[in-house]
Amino acid sequence: MQFLFYIPTPVLSQNSNSCSNITAPLTSEEQTYARAAWQYFVKNYQPATGFTNSTGGYPSGTLWDMGNYLMALNAARWLNLTDQADFDSRLNKFLTTLNTLKLFEDALPNKVYNAATAQMVDYGNNPLERGIGWSALDVGRILAAFDVIRTCHPQYNEWLKGIVAKWQVARSLKDGQLFGATVLPENKTLLVQEGRLGYEEYAARGYQLWGFSASKAIALEPFKLVEINGVQIPIDTRDFQSTNANNYVVSESYILDGIEFGLQGELADFAARVLDVQKRRFDTTGQLTAVTEDNIDQAPYFLYNTVYANGVNWATITDGNQPYPQFRSISTKAAFGWHYLFPDNAYAQKVFDVVKDLRSPDDGGYYAGIYEESKQPNKALTGNTNGLILEILYYKARGNHPLIASGSASVSNSKPSENASSVTPANQPNSIVKTAIATPTDNSKPTEVTIAPIPPVGSPSSNLKLDRPLTVIERRYAEAAWRYFQANYHSKNGLIDDRSDFKGATLWGLGNYLAALHAARSLDIITPKEFDGRTRHLLAALTKLPLFAGELPSRSYDTRSLQPVDYGGNPIPEGNGWSALDLGRMLAALYNLKTCYPEYTVAVDKIVLDWSYLRVVREGILSSATVTKEQDGRYLTRVNPEIRLGYEEYAARAFQLWGFNLERSAVGGEYQTALVEGVKVPIQRHRTDTNSKVNQYTVSNPFVLYALEFGLDPQMRSLFEPIFQAQAERYRRTDTLTASATTLIDRKPYTVHSTITGQGSPWAALGDDGQAVPKGRLVSTAIAFAYHALLPENKYSQELLQGTTDLYNPLAGFYEGFYETTGKTAIGFTSDTNSIILQSLLYSVTNRQPLIRPTTTTNSLWWQAVTEGNSGRGLPSTATQQTKLISDSSRSYWVSDRENTH
Repeated sequence: MQFLFYIPTPVLSQNSNSCSNITAPLTSEEQTYARAAWQYFVKNYQPATGFTNSTGGYPSGTLWDMGNYLMALNAARWLNLTDQADFDSRLNKFLTTLNTLKLFEDALPNKVYNAATAQMVDYGNNPLERGIGWSALDVGRILAAFDVIRTCHPQYNEWLKGIVAKWQVARSLKDGQLFGATVLPENKTLLVQEGRLGYEEYAARGYQLWGFSASKAIALEPFKLVEINGVQIPIDTRDFQSTNANNYVVSESYILDGIEFGLQGELADFAARVLDVQKRRFDTTGQLTAVTEDNIDQAPYFLYNTVYANGVNWATITDGNQPYPQFRSISTKAAFGWHYLFPDNAYAQKVFDVVKDLRSPDDGGYYAGIYEESKQPNKALTGNTNGLILEILYYKARGNHPLIASGSASVSNSKPSENASSVTPANQPNSIVKTAIATPTDNSKPTEVTIAPIPPVGSPSSNLKLDRPLTVIERRYAEAAWRYFQANYHSKNGLIDDRSDFKGATLWGLGNYLAALHAARSLDIITPKEFDGRTRHLLAALTKLPLFAGELPSRSYDTRSLQPVDYGGNPIPEGNGWSALDLGRMLAALYNLKTCYPEYTVAVDKIVLDWSYLRVVREGILSSATVTKEQDGRYLTRVNPEIRLGYEEYAARAFQLWGFNLERSAVGGEYQTALVEGVKVPIQRHRTDTNSKVNQYTVSNPFVLYALEFGLDPQMRSLFEPIFQAQAERYRRTDTLTASATTLIDRKPYTVHSTITGQGSPWAALGDDGQAVPKGRLVSTAIAFAYHALLPENKYSQELLQGTTDLYNPLAGFYEGFYETTGKTAIGFTSDTNSIILQSLLYSVTNRQPLIRPTTTTNSLWWQAVTEGNSGRGLPSTATQQTKLISDSSRSYWVSDRENTH
């Protein structure tokens, strides 16, 4: 999904009722955490000003500290730690003082004030008539807090607007960046750019909430990736040596972004990496790690515990970049934040367990952390630690719903095309990536239906035997790929989203999921219980999908309501046709489920016997249905042959497993070729049954899937090998890694076909509309894994794998790939990519045998119905498979019956 940055007008980000909507009440233990954190603010309250001390007993505070207090006060109100009268009393006093603060140069609040007297001071709490400047980052923090207050307590909106209007916020903005002010020794004011990757984007979002644009600040650049403990960590390239400002990577900025705005896009990816690298440090050293900036209870009193700073991994530094590694600590607030942002993460749970009871015995609040070296508590008590804990617990109580509505800042304001369905499915490459995306600012949210799994079928156990176990590294890859299917699972109805940015599924995507389930169970990534539970749930959901014209599943469904939608997510109750290719993907997965787990046979056969095949299989050819809207408003259904190269052959083989005669769609006959890198690459089948010219491009996806599941029969091998060879030759000639595929990308047109040849040109990158996508070519992660599994001894396939194996987010799955021109990761996750990776790993440990295994059962409900005939639903004419698995001296593969007779 593409996130476009824009200037919002000042609006309330959500209605006040949503603030009191506690959907996940705190447990009794969590209530103890909340009460302890709130006690810090009770004990450190300054009644004369309404401010609170930034650290225990020390009457000083920055604008950032004030923002912490406002967030804590709001959380305390909705968590019932204080009543409305106390809340109003505190906030009235706070705002009264804030409104009368002396400002630096009458422009913006000073960097720090005496919390007891509201005087401008320096960091030693010494009064200064002029002050020491302002911090733009602190301004951004309090603006975000103001937004939460005006949203949850709208009676304060006008007061807050008046305060912001009094401030000269524009003075802290220049050329789209944030600028703080500092006073030089000669008493001159110097404006300095503030913010590095993480905090800069967070603060800029606060500005946006009040209508102030900071376009450069909110952009992620400039950054680079640095490998730390095996994880690529994003680092701001503006370091201390070149700018006199630290480029530290810490936890807190990502935690704040997550609980307040909701982690989105690349920031979500970056956050997961920052958590994962801390786990990796623990895995390597045994030292639990949760690093961020914190006060400490001894000199120098404040340190940045970092993942990286100024060229040093795991640096612990002062603001002046002086090292203090002996005082590195496990941060309480960081541990709380990671745990509640990623509640299913085992490492986050482990580090949380160490700090969850790290409270002062005199009810002073939570301590800042635990020193790594001495293992003793860091007994600093701060508003930052305790305020963030309260914010985090409020986030949890809201059902992990961000405190600030996602539509308020830094998200796309584009709307899905109302004509999304007018792109005919014949122009679609594959069911996994369907262009238009529903906007996150659309507040209509379908009710998620609940579906009960089918009844238990006994104790299913696979008859598949592995040739060898996974290596440690392979297991890590398999676990990462499976994470996609955990992160995008609808527990109420058993479905999986085709892609992580869109609540929708196609039959192709659900076939991916079923294949991934089989691979994950076979590789022992999931338990038999989880496999059975998920499988029975999915089978139940398949029986509830509304059928197009009462015949076959529609092309796409909303994964919450199970109702048909177009590829932009717009409801279309009548459906939008069917895809024979998607049906083929699902039929292959269902067949293999019956083969490997016969206990599910009855349930599977009941599903496929509900469908009618009269129009999808015609005269030996696969056909798909499309729906078009005429000028007079009528909707017309048209059924046309499927001719997409590779996909047609794959789907036909799947239909043959069920006895359908598809001799004209199955692989075979003559193919037209184009010369690419000196290799004759297939571009389309020579045929007389249609003159359609759509989708004249060649990509790897269907060919590697066919090879993994059905093996490479001689005719398919003659297509597969030149496709691979052309990509290897391009790499040899240009040194450009090439794994050409259809993938999701993170910008328009959202789907790109990185072709071997397309529209008559080699190595074209095309959108679904056939238009070129400049610099859009990707190296596909899934294709790299598949080629390596299929051709493990090939040097080029080995190069491909080495170039893509680190392209995963341990909490979300494998990315689609990386851009050929920049090497930058394409942020996006799909079931297609992660399913193929799991299948590739399974193929590698099963002696490279086709993943689709033959069944010996011929008396199931399906075959009984075929034998009876006259079904009125287009079942096969004979109760025999039209394809068989055969073996020669070196390999096994599926062939059509007619091929097997020669």
